Amino acid sequence: MRFRLARMTNSATSATSTLSAMDTRPAAGASIKNLPVNLFAAVMGLSGLSMGWRFAHTEFGVPRVVSDAIGLFATFVFVVLLVGYGAKLLRHPAAVKAEFNHPIAGNFFGTIAIALLLQSAVLGTYDSALGHAVWVVGTVATLLLAAHVVSRLLGGNCHPAHAVPAWIIPGVAALDIPVTGSHMPMAWAGEVLLLSAAVGSVLALVLFTMIVTRLIQHEPLAPAMTPSLLILVAPFEVGFTAYVNLTGRVDLFAGLLFYFGLFLFLVLAPKVFRRSVPFGAGWWAISFPLAAMVNAGLKYASVRGAVPLKVVAGGMLVVLTAVMFVLAVRTVRVLFNGRLLAS
Repeated sequence: MRFRLARMTNSATSATSTLSAMDTRPAAGASIKNLPVNLFAAVMGLSGLSMGWRFAHTEFGVPRVVSDAIGLFATFVFVVLLVGYGAKLLRHPAAVKAEFNHPIAGNFFGTIAIALLLQSAVLGTYDSALGHAVWVVGTVATLLLAAHVVSRLLGGNCHPAHAVPAWIIPGVAALDIPVTGSHMPMAWAGEVLLLSAAVGSVLALVLFTMIVTRLIQHEPLAPAMTPSLLILVAPFEVGFTAYVNLTGRVDLFAGLLFYFGLFLFLVLAPKVFRRSVPFGAGWWAISFPLAAMVNAGLKYASVRGAVPLKVVAGGMLVVLTAVMFVLAVRTVRVLFNGRLLAS
């Protein structure tokens, strides 16, 4: 079977203007077999954006309809992708198996687990029982995937070139359990949150170190994989929210996590938003790290109470919304011209 790493991590150009340069000619060979699992990152980003606007509603009085509309759209996208990927599993199981077992692409199955966890927060607003059920499913899937990834890594023979930012997704997924489950009513939830925070934080730390070592000592990432660099921001910003949810306070350590994530973004952004990288589904890899940073910024600003921080955080939310809109429009375009599912 022909499997392209570049297909799984198709990347793109600058956040707004750079995303506009793309060949719009129809592509031949479009098939559900080529639906990339990393598209579930779109659900992550949209759900995170919805949570950001929900926070803006409670803290700054922004109409709730904005958050609701984005959240429902995220749910719609999630259902469409579940149906599509389910069809791929039924019709092309070998392709799904190859994707899951791939040393890089397999990590993107964590985006499904994270999408479930974030959707539990979105759906729980309307039906708490449904939100709890989705969270439980997402938690089980996340922990099983983390165990599988660690087992695979400890099997040895991992090529240094495979240590790419996507490796960190299972660790971030585990951190999302306390991010979305801090209000779960089950008696056992507290221990699961602690377990998940332990797994996610240590995995993120170890894998982050391995990835940075690879980036320093080996060849740069291929242009198609460049947007995934922003995944490195996620452990610190998601870790901020997980830590705050577990401890109930924004203290010095939380501030360190937030600001280091922000520092990483400022360092990596010029490397990511460049015209030399073509647009593709892999550009959605930037969406959740940005959403996590914006949500962390909103929380940090609300606690600190400084007006400049609130203005900056609000501006970040607006920019994130614009980026998501551009990504959505571009994705619909490559879907309908056949390039998204091209062989």
